[in-house]
Amino acid sequence: MSEQSAEQSEQSVGTIGLVRPLDAAVPPAAPAPDETWHFGRVLKEDADGDPVHEATAWVYHGEGNSGLVRPVLLADGFNSGHSSLDGLYDGLERGAYPFLGELRRRGRDVIILGWGDRSASILANARFASEAILRTIAQRLGGEQLVVGGFSMGGLVTRYALAKLEHQRIDHQTGTYFSWDTPHRGAWVPIGLQAFAHYLKQLNPYNRALSDQINSPAAKQMLWRHLDSVQASAEVTTEREEFLAELERVGGWPRLPRLLAVANGRGDGSGNGVEAGVPALRSAGPAFPRTVLHTQQEGAGAVVAELRALLGKNETVTTDDLPEFDGAPGGTLSSFALAAAALNALPLASAEAPVPSVCFVPAVSAVSVRDLDTTELLHTDIDKTPPDESDFDDHLCASENEPHTKITEELGSWLVDRF
Repeated sequence: MSEQSAEQSEQSVGTIGLVRPLDAAVPPAAPAPDETWHFGRVLKEDADGDPVHEATAWVYHGEGNSGLVRPVLLADGFNSGHSSLDGLYDGLERGAYPFLGELRRRGRDVIILGWGDRSASILANARFASEAILRTIAQRLGGEQLVVGGFSMGGLVTRYALAKLEHQRIDHQTGTYFSWDTPHRGAWVPIGLQAFAHYLKQLNPYNRALSDQINSPAAKQMLWRHLDSVQASAEVTTEREEFLAELERVGGWPRLPRLLAVANGRGDGSGNGVEAGVPALRSAGPAFPRTVLHTQQEGAGAVVAELRALLGKNETVTTDDLPEFDGAPGGTLSSFALAAAALNALPLASAEAPVPSVCFVPAVSAVSVRDLDTTELLHTDIDKTPPDESDFDDHLCASENEPHTKITEELGSWLVDRF
């Protein structure tokens, strides 16, 4: 099995998802929490008929604690629909490193916070993160300061929530903020893949799930460049500009806690080996003959998608002077593999993904040390960069480019030791 193929089987949490793998297993049930908190109104009922609130938290006391004594609040990331707290628990505890178990063994109380709509605006979900922080303070026994943070988008939600509380002069009593592979300077979904998603929806509105997810409020806020239709140009969305302006209005970052970050990408500037301008997805089925998606290449008029359908208009999608994101150091996502799986589920369609995984959150974004405007910046040797050039007080990059939000002993133990 190749390194990229092996990535697809690794355990991770908080991923952007894009499309749900067709063979994705339902996670096993988590142990019953010591407490369950609900925030906001009821949005709907889940498949079991249980109410889905705008946010829900499960509370697990640390070993030897009869209540909240040393709380750590962990926020979920982006995807479609509501958070699966069973899935979040499973990803954090049952992978390569038992992150929750290690925290609890050290007497830390764990609060895992999920969203009723993971694709809703980051600003909207931050309201419930603030409520969870204040409830934690209200129920805490003693005066131990909180640890607050999240995975992927969850790091942005909690960053904004803490900064806004400070702006409002509300004491959040948080001593440490952390983020795990969070796109502080932006995330990347290949433009060709975005175009393909909208093409599927254009052909048949029933094939809208991937397009709707890319066009969701949270995706528009996080993506460095966004495409809202096949014929559109890749650009910074109004939603992203407004989010960044609002984040700046409240100070950009919380100033009182110590700021920690980990990245699932390498810190020495070494990419993941994906070449620029090569076929990443090919379709040979009669429904989509000769559809090809390419990895991002620099230069004007770079072809990123050749979209062909038996019953649709042929489209060729190009970009001008975008950096070569797909091979950059950073947390990876099986973007093209999942798109190929979605195609293979359609009648008369057949697809393969020669490049299954690409960079999703560049390492320079996860530790907030550089913007993403050039290929050279994406390959910054973070390890040799002066520490004060990062917005964080301390950070750690992974030894290898690995799946986005993969819970490893290397990153997990580094964080736990600093909480």
